[in-house]
Amino acid sequence: MAKVLLVEDDLGLQKLTREYLEHNGLKVEELDNGALVMAHIESDMPDIMILDVMLPGKDGFSVCREVRDKYSLPILMLTAKGEDFDQVIGLELGADDYVIKPAEPRVLLARVNALLRRHQPQKSIEELNFGNLNIDKTSRIVKLSNKEIFLTSHEFELLWLLANSAGEVLNRDHVHEKMIGRQYDGLDRTVDVRISRLRKKLGDNSDKPYRIKTVWGQGYLFVSDAWNI
Repeated sequence: MAKVLLVEDDLGLQKLTREYLEHNGLKVEELDNGALVMAHIESDMPDIMILDVMLPGKDGFSVCREVRDKYSLPILMLTAKGEDFDQVIGLELGADDYVIKPAEPRVLLARVNALLRRHQPQKSIEELNFGNLNIDKTSRIVKLSNKEIFLTSHEFELLWLLANSAGEVLNRDHVHEKMIGRQYDGLDRTVDVRISRLRKKLGDNSDKPYRIKTVWGQGYLFVSDAWNI
């Protein structure tokens, strides 16, 4: 459950916003004074902050600047004014987005969720599965229909590169540079040989490949839905 710090001195609006966000699966903590924000963040880091511009103690712009100097959490600013002046200042100080008050609750929720998704750490992919094909990067084990397929280190790296971009035609030059470490000179057949070996080991048709295709004039295509047999 993502944690939201809502900094809003209009207690009625604060209550309505908290109830709506909590109803939609977010945990909300509230402050009504800008001077209290830094101490709160230092003791209990939120996942996102909704920050009003007009606050007692310390205005929202000052709070935004102070927070951004030390922390990277997403900041969504609320402003009662529609002028570009306020919006530009907030963004220049490090705010990630803004909503003009009175904010429609669904709009506010959508903006909050978008910022949370944008700032979510990307997990490193360590395993890929396509039908009966399993590729485990950590153990470097490849299984097809639960049978282990023994690949050389170079073959595994090539398979991982192709499978990690399943459904996308990978440019031949790009694949060659990734695998060989230099630009393709038009003559080197190393990648072609490795592709051929992969196809043979993975049960592809060497004459009419349907699992790892060669797209003439473009590159190679790993077909994600061709591994169920």
